[in-house]
Order: sequence, then structure tokens, then C-alpha cells
Amino acid sequence: MKKTEDVTGTPKIVIPPSPLMKQLGYGTGVNVYLMERFSPMHGNYKSPWAVKKRNRMIKDDQGEYLKRLNTEANLLKTMSHPNIIGFRSYTVQKDGSPCLAMESGDQSLENLIERRREEAGLDPFPSIQILKVARDMACGLQYLHEKMKLLHGDLKSGNVLIQGDFKAAKLCDFGVSLKLNEKGALCDPAQYYIGTECWSAPEVFEEGIITQKTDMFAFGLVLWEMITLRAPHVDKLDSDFSSDELSESDLSDSLQEEEYLKALGTRPYLPDIPLTEDYLQVLEIFYACTETEPDKRPTAAKILHILESIVKKKDNTNTKGK
Repeated sequence: MKKTEDVTGTPKIVIPPSPLMKQLGYGTGVNVYLMERFSPMHGNYKSPWAVKKRNRMIKDDQGEYLKRLNTEANLLKTMSHPNIIGFRSYTVQKDGSPCLAMESGDQSLENLIERRREEAGLDPFPSIQILKVARDMACGLQYLHEKMKLLHGDLKSGNVLIQGDFKAAKLCDFGVSLKLNEKGALCDPAQYYIGTECWSAPEVFEEGIITQKTDMFAFGLVLWEMITLRAPHVDKLDSDFSSDELSESDLSDSLQEEEYLKALGTRPYLPDIPLTEDYLQVLEIFYACTETEPDKRPTAAKILHILESIVKKKDNTNTKGK
């Protein structure tokens, strides 16, 4: 595969046209494709990449979606962590439109949740899988909050990639991430939190102070998703909507229902499903992270400290039982 150098000094890759690649997913204003990579020199395939492109079907008169793609590319180039999706290249297609090439996660947690709902009914994911995802998310968030001084800003199941049989979870989609100061609050209070409303914390709707704890509220709701197999608060709606549809500004009438709007920014109720004792630790973390007051929510570092020992103990127990 022929390479040149782009203006940023990173490899400039020839990206195939979208119809020649398998679509992996989509986000607000973008589509994500799987790019297979063949090495003629060695006669074999190399690890595939995920390529994010602008969705031309959605208007971008203000250039907002292109700005987000550029922001994400610049951030990913500065990051290196096992629980953050890896940067590969930021280049342009023949028509001049930019596209971001990244490490390819096997599938999103959102897709796994949808599949489990279709195949297993209301049965939640096993507690050990939820705890492993929580540990990896907490590890990635600690890196973002403490090392990179960044708020993810749109944490949800659709932005968590799962590799293998829950071998690893990686955070992705940093187009609306915001800079944090040393105290974990936004560097510039004028920065606008975008996120996706179903996963947004109460301070987002109350015009409160946005901090790293805003990510932790969404973190708790991702665990809730793995238990209930649905997105937060969508049970208040008449129709079934995807997370990306819910983030659009031109919401349909059904999204304006008073019950749904009142529920935003609150802790969703757990449905009446039987949960065994081994889910207790998952529930404790969920309740702690979805406290109304940000100061009462744990940091990612504290959650990670708790989960490291729990997951290790459960793994050892499962190994001995085989």
C-alpha cells in the first residue's frame, strides 16, 4: 500500500471509496468503515483499521462535524493507552475530504447490547463481563482525566469498543472532548458540553459546573445499560431510537414528551429483573456514580482501585472452578 506524508507528518494512506468497505457504525455526522489492509510484499493481511468519514447525507453548513473530526484526530495523536482507541493516520480522500484511520475495535458495546437483547431477552450480561468493562473504562477515564486533562464528554455504550470475548474495552470518539484544569473542571467555563442527552448528568441540564464527575455519571449509566440491555430513559418514549438519533437537535415530537424530558439527568430505575448476589458490586458502583451531587460521585481512579482487586479475585475463582 503506497504511503506519503500528510501536512501533519503522519502517514498519508490511500483510503478506498466507502462502497468498497464494510460499514461498522455511524455517529452524528460521520460513518465508520472497516478497512482491510493487504501487504503485497508479504502476501498476507495486516490488522484492519477503522476509518471515520464525514456523512455527506447530513448537512454541515457550519463545518461543525469536520471540526469534531479534526479535534479527535489531533487528540488521538497525543494519546497512548491500552484502553483508548489507537491513532493510525489522518489523511484526505481524492475529493479533499478528511478521514481518520484508527485501530479497529471488534465491535461496539452498543451493538453487543442490542444483540444480547435480541438473543437473550432480558438477561443481563454476566457480572464478571460488566466488571471487566467497568475496569477498562475506569482505567481509560483515569488516563484522560489525570494525564491528558480531558473530559470525554460523550461516554455511552456506542463509544466503548470491545475486543474479543471481553478481552479489552477501549474508549473512542473524542470529537466533543473538553479540556480540564488541575481541579478537574473545565478550563474555560464558556466551553459547551454537547454529549448525548440520555447519558448526560444533572449538572448539564441545570447549567451547573461541568467536571470530570460528569463523565462518571455517564459511566454509571453504561453499567446500567449492560444490566437492562437498553439506553437510559428511552422507555419513556413511544418509539425505539438509537443513541445517535437521540443526539440530533431536530428531535421528533415523541422525544418531547414531558415524562422523558423530566427523566433526563436522573438515575434510571432498575427494571424488575432477578439479579443474583454477584451483581451487588456492579449495583454499588452504579448507584455511587449516578449520585445527583457531583462531589458524591467517585473518581475514575477510585473506581479502578476497587475494581482491580474485584476482577482479579473473580478471575482466579473462575479459573479454579474449571
